[in-house]
Amino acid sequence: MKFYPEGINNKLVASFKSIEEIKAAIDSESIYEGCVMLCDREHNLHIDLGCIEGVIPKNEGALGILEGTVRDIALISRVGKRVCFRVMGFHRDENGKRVAILSRRAVQLKCVEEYINNIRPGEIVDARVTRLEGFGVFIDLACGINSLIPIDMLSVSRISHPRERLREGEMIKCALRKRENDKLTFTLKELLGTWEENAASFFVGETVTGIVRSVESYGVFVELTPNLAGLAELGADVSAGQRVSVFIKSVIPERMKIKLVIVDTCAPTARKELDYFVSSGVISRWRYSPSSADRVVETVF
Repeated sequence: MKFYPEGINNKLVASFKSIEEIKAAIDSESIYEGCVMLCDREHNLHIDLGCIEGVIPKNEGALGILEGTVRDIALISRVGKRVCFRVMGFHRDENGKRVAILSRRAVQLKCVEEYINNIRPGEIVDARVTRLEGFGVFIDLACGINSLIPIDMLSVSRISHPRERLREGEMIKCALRKRENDKLTFTLKELLGTWEENAASFFVGETVTGIVRSVESYGVFVELTPNLAGLAELGADVSAGQRVSVFIKSVIPERMKIKLVIVDTCAPTARKELDYFVSSGVISRWRYSPSSADRVVETVF
């Protein structure tokens, strides 16, 4: 069975026309998705199934709620968003109305057992960006099970906040960096190319655009790609985040340096989609630095 991040596979959206269809869903143990319309005072999640209302009881709303390791905000924040679930049975509410009892927890348990636990270090997977924080990016690996990409693992070029690299809701590829008990940490930068792969697109004498990432006492760091930055001479009145045009003065592979001269500032443009140099399989070792470089920069998974 293939598991998906919540909200991306429209084929999973539930719309039952009869109670018989819902009974068949119970027997098949199929996975569905539905939009949470209400999180009530007891933090049960209410979903419109079409012919009947469905309710995910609080303790079935997410892995960790029952154990007390996940806070109720994980349920409250689902309102207006799609969540996965299995239909478990039926129940009569306090008014005697028949409702379907659903479980998101059951789907997540199955996903962990059959998919999450089998992801190997260095394995490339698809994920959906769910939240951007100053320290990193939270991603939905599948079925609402979240993990983290720390900010320093988003790219070689340093950024001040993940919003400069990604946006919420975006589908990305990433690789498992390490597993510590039940905690998984992912990385993106190893998929975005080595120094040589990125530098191959730039030539001495060209003038190209880039983004100022920092202004230091000795020069200005300008990002040419997420995994490639050059150092420009001081002189131009620029600040971090500005788009500039730069003249490429020299490219020095053995020192992993690109010397630039800032020509002018440019109008902001829409963020480009990420360019993956590797997008599937398992990475065991990734060397960023050229073979001729004085120092070795690499990742061993």
